[in-house]
Amino acid sequence: MSDLHIRCATLSDLDTVLRFWGEAAEGTSISDDQDGVARLIRTDPEALLLAERDDLLVGTVIAGFDGWRCHLYRLAVHPQQRRRGVGSALLAAAEERFVRLGGRRGDAMVLQRNETAQHAWRAAGYTPEERWRRWVKPLGE
Repeated sequence: MSDLHIRCATLSDLDTVLRFWGEAAEGTSISDDQDGVARLIRTDPEALLLAERDDLLVGTVIAGFDGWRCHLYRLAVHPQQRRRGVGSALLAAAEERFVRLGGRRGDAMVLQRNETAQHAWRAAGYTPEERWRRWVKPLGE
């Protein structure tokens, strides 16, 4: 097995990332399109981390920091690459970024039905915050 390389996404990665999420990620988000991902990269060029092995995309995570909170989104690992350290490497890179920026706690949104992801987050040291509920409102519609 070759070495894993973690790097920040660029605008040239848009199509590859969106295809990858279609295959490896659970569910979709309102921002999972060319404009949404391009806006993320332009706004925070270090937020979208990619894991590559043999020049192939094998994992992603968005490590967003707004100056107050550290948010983790889109942790996705290719099904054939799971349980090979890809998710752990991505989370370590994200957490290093947060510490460097002054972040104090990382939080992740995980679909309730995604038991595989819940197991992975627990294994990485994260715990559910049952007292909080996410509230959403689509904007601009």
